[in-house]
Amino acid sequence: MRIAVVGCGAMGSVYAARLALGGHDVLVTDTWGDHVAAINADGLRLAGPDGDHRASVRAFTSAPEEPVDLVVLAVKASDARGAAAQARPLVGDTTTVVTIQNGLGSADGVADELGRDRLAVGIASGFGASLRGPGQAHHNAMKALRFGSYDGLDPAAVEAVAEAWRAGGFDAAAVCDIAAMQWEKLICNVAYSAPCALTGLTVGEVMDDREVGPVSRAAAVEAWETAQALGIRIDVPDPVEHVRAFGAQMPAAKPSALLDLEAGRVSEIGVINGAVPREAAKFGRTAPVNATLTALVRAREARVRR
Repeated sequence: MRIAVVGCGAMGSVYAARLALGGHDVLVTDTWGDHVAAINADGLRLAGPDGDHRASVRAFTSAPEEPVDLVVLAVKASDARGAAAQARPLVGDTTTVVTIQNGLGSADGVADELGRDRLAVGIASGFGASLRGPGQAHHNAMKALRFGSYDGLDPAAVEAVAEAWRAGGFDAAAVCDIAAMQWEKLICNVAYSAPCALTGLTVGEVMDDREVGPVSRAAAVEAWETAQALGIRIDVPDPVEHVRAFGAQMPAAKPSALLDLEAGRVSEIGVINGAVPREAAKFGRTAPVNATLTALVRAREARVRR
């Protein structure tokens, strides 16, 4: 496939490098000029548990007029709609678009910009990635990627996306009910994102903390109850056990919301903990735990950015 990865940060770099190493023709776009220059000069370097690699990738600071088979939007949720608009030169009549973000809601803006019937939603689980410098990415693990139609994309096209990622060494699969998988991940994310961001604790520390643990578990249960009320067919018999199992895989991890606050950036809390009260309100319900956690993180963000 001819693939364009829009947003070549830590996760985007992992995606781009592995897809290129899998034999695809990959280009990336990113606003970090030094990163782009390094990739063009010496390739995109990727280090991880499976060794060190150098991928041949073309890099640009803005999207070239070059329609591709697949556009991957690997940006933060708040940037997804803008990235979709900037990606228009890469989109032809038969281009499939995949958007991979945390939380719920960012795909709606992408669909508005580029069309609903070409859009797939991706979910990444068990990933840890960082940039060590221009042109240099590192990953700790690549557990799973799941893809599903946003609304109307041919199942064969979704399967072609999954196959492209499998060629890059990913555990990738097409699924019929992407909404259920989004909520299953969201239940875990709400348990850790806001509690870690507010306390500075790691994932493992939050779950075992005498004061914060009950709040974390309450956020997960509230999200689980909201999904049940919305009729989402999640496969989560016990939300507390679900988030414990998730956290046990990465006890030393810091969620992106905490990393964003530490770096003075705006987090994605609005599409993670904030998504629960927003979705609950559609059916006349409330989600006070997640609403309160969202408000507290936003208040802390405002102080950090001053």
